[in-house]
Amino acid sequence: MPQELMDTANTTAIILPLVGMAALTALVQLLIPVARVGSVRRGEVTIDDFILGESGRVPPRVSIPNRNYMNLLEFPVLLYPACLIAYIATDVSGIMVAVAWAFVALRTVHSAIHLTYNRVSHRVVAFGLSNVAMVTLWVLVTQQLVNKSGIF
Repeated sequence: MPQELMDTANTTAIILPLVGMAALTALVQLLIPVARVGSVRRGEVTIDDFILGESGRVPPRVSIPNRNYMNLLEFPVLLYPACLIAYIATDVSGIMVAVAWAFVALRTVHSAIHLTYNRVSHRVVAFGLSNVAMVTLWVLVTQQLVNKSGIF
């Protein structure tokens, strides 16, 4: 494949991890009302237990989807500007795309563990590796920006 086609493919491909991350976030968001409505229907809590978020009466299995959703709105949001900056202002490399997808995959594993058997010793591995992937992506993007700027 000619180099210019590969470059175009990489440039467009850097957007796809954003779709993956958004899909994961939306899926987890959908789990919140499912868990809450089920808990209300079982009589474990009342609707008033959710007025200010979640009262102390809310069982952990009902609050975990909300906690996971909040996790997805913290550090993972750094993926969006990193990929958009890469798309707009850099020569996107295959390694950037791979690292962005690695981040999404690792956050998916983290969420799957958190939402199922929730063993912290397993979750922290996916969490830590995803953080390494994010820092790596930002280093790669920043390196490209500095190289293109001609400052150094």
